[in-house]
This record gives sequence, C-alpha cells and structure tokens, in this order.
Amino acid sequence: MIRKECLALLCAITLTNCTDQFSAVQQMNKFDEIPVGITEELHLIYSDSARLEAELIAPINIDFTNQKFPYSEFPQGLDATLYGNQGEVTFVRSDYGIYYPKTEIIDLRGNVVISDTTGTRLNTSQLYWDAGQEWLFTEKNFTFTNASYDIEAVRLDANRSFRKLMTGMISGNIQVKDIN
Repeated sequence: MIRKECLALLCAITLTNCTDQFSAVQQMNKFDEIPVGITEELHLIYSDSARLEAELIAPINIDFTNQKFPYSEFPQGLDATLYGNQGEVTFVRSDYGIYYPKTEIIDLRGNVVISDTTGTRLNTSQLYWDAGQEWLFTEKNFTFTNASYDIEAVRLDANRSFRKLMTGMISGNIQVKDIN
C-alpha cells in the first residue's frame, strides 16, 4: 500500500513539474508578441514627389509589424493632418488608433474627430478608414456638420470628401436643392 501511495505521489510531482516546464517553454515562445520597436513622441511626415501628403503626431507608437497579421498601435491616440491635391486640409484626432498595413485599414477609437478647413466636422466613438480606397465607415453613432448637413445618425459609409455619404437612421437638418 505504501508503494502505491509513493508511486502516485511521484507521478503527481513529475506531472506538476512537467506542467511548470511546459508553461515556461510557452512563455519563451511568445517572442512574436514582442514589438519590433516603440517610438515616443512620433512626428512622421509623408511626402510623394516632394509634395507633402500627410503628417502624423502621436505620443507613442508600438510597432508590431513582425506579427503574422502586422499592425502598428497608437495606444495614447494620434493627430494626423492630410493634405489634398487641391490644397484641402483634413485633420484627424482620436484617443486610440491601430493601423493594419496589409489591409490598409486604420481603426480609430475614442473621441474620433475629423474636420477640415471648410468647417466640415465628424464626431464618433469609432471609425474605420480604408486608406487604399479613401473610404470611411462606422456602425456607431456619429454627428456630421458642414454647410449642407447638421445630422446625427447611426452607421456611416462615406468617401474622404464626404461627397458620397450613406447612413442609417438620421435626425437633424439637411439642405435639399429644388430640381425644378
């Protein structure tokens, strides 16, 4: 009887020890969760053919482009300025951002504000920006104001200039031109 108890105790100790070692090996293999780099006080300027296209400012950027699905995170928010071909300037601000370079999708969260020099302004809690298609979309509540619109709605699907704009349920004021 003592031999069986000793054998059971020995097996339990061995299994516990293997489990602890397995956990340690799992922790060592989490190298892919370590970022490539961390940048503080980021100020990035993007130009194409000597023409200023965008400017990005963020307190911190964590670069996870070494992942199977790479991304770049802005945990303390970001401010971006986008410069258009015709001299238009768009300002983007959010409390948090994450960019997925493979899909060119940017996920902005928390007090997202997009505005421009014409007085157009969009406010929402989350917004996705498809940089490749220059398309914005959200399923969250938002407010949008410009010279023709002062609306609140749920769901937005729009191009960068807001000339093509689709929404869900709307409340607010919209100017309509009489075709006659």
